[in-house]
Amino acid sequence: MSIPFGAATRLVAEREVKVLVRTKGFWIGFAVILIGLFALTVLPKVFDSPTSVAVVGDSATESLTDAGFDVRRVDDRAAAEELVRADDVDAAVVPDGPSGVRVIALTEPPNEVLTALVTAPPVDLLEASEVSPGRRQVVIMVFALVFLMFGMGGAAIAQSTVTEKQTRIVEILVSTIPVRAMLAGKIAGHTLLTLGQVAVLALAAPIALRLGGQGELLAVVAPALGWFVPFLVLGFVLLASMWAVAGSLVSRQEDLGSSMGLVIILVMGPYFGVMFFSDNATVMGVLSYVPFSAAVAMPVRLFTGSAGVWEALLSMGVLAASVAAIVLLAGRLYAGSLLRTGGKVGLAKAWARAD
Repeated sequence: MSIPFGAATRLVAEREVKVLVRTKGFWIGFAVILIGLFALTVLPKVFDSPTSVAVVGDSATESLTDAGFDVRRVDDRAAAEELVRADDVDAAVVPDGPSGVRVIALTEPPNEVLTALVTAPPVDLLEASEVSPGRRQVVIMVFALVFLMFGMGGAAIAQSTVTEKQTRIVEILVSTIPVRAMLAGKIAGHTLLTLGQVAVLALAAPIALRLGGQGELLAVVAPALGWFVPFLVLGFVLLASMWAVAGSLVSRQEDLGSSMGLVIILVMGPYFGVMFFSDNATVMGVLSYVPFSAAVAMPVRLFTGSAGVWEALLSMGVLAASVAAIVLLAGRLYAGSLLRTGGKVGLAKAWARAD
């Protein structure tokens, strides 16, 4: 007796969740993501200490302090030279003549200090950026890495599918559960787990930013993060259906690598595309409407301010329509290949053999 589609989907989803959360790999992988998030925000504050400069007099104190240097006042040149030789400061600035200064260093000219001492003309910014280039790149890297890690995490669907085929459990399951309900349950279960992990990351992000002294960055990141979550979920469903098909095409774990190549490319491609072309408006605009890269490219554009809300809604609509089409296509291929054993099943044969 076959179980109704909805009930069967729920049973498969519950089973997938329970099996995955009992594995050490799941928790280790998620711990790595959390640790990486805190490392990217906290470690720069720990290791990137400001350049220290010993200063005699008042002539350069203000300009160096405004430039972010750690300024230490000393009484005379001898004291400044002693601190430089002892490596207690990176450089020293002492008076030289009626209105000039001289810089003292140990082995090489301190270019950062020299640049800060040069009088520059005032600058008027017509469109001042709210985020420094360094912080901007870190946020883009975080978005791309999260997409990559969750996208590759979908490989667990392929592994569970081929395990069921290899152990012949699938033959028992399909006697009571519709094949397409098995696919829907696997996608639903892993998507729920992804949502849970994203929720934890969203709660951890403000804590990490504040610990790293970047609390003001949260106000800039939050709107893009609000878009990133639904985009990531839709992108995961798209990739999850393809991971499931990749697992259904083979009958042994040893052969899984031969069917996963395309899916891996579709996960790695958007990651490298966003990392390498984040400053190229044309490329990022194209990636924002390609279903497999929109999940990360559009939130990045929203963060950098190069895309409007209407563009995000259009991109999400394209992605949602693509998800619906790919899931239907995957359902047919999954049904046509799940019970086929003895070697890798070609896509054409899987399509033809579908019920």
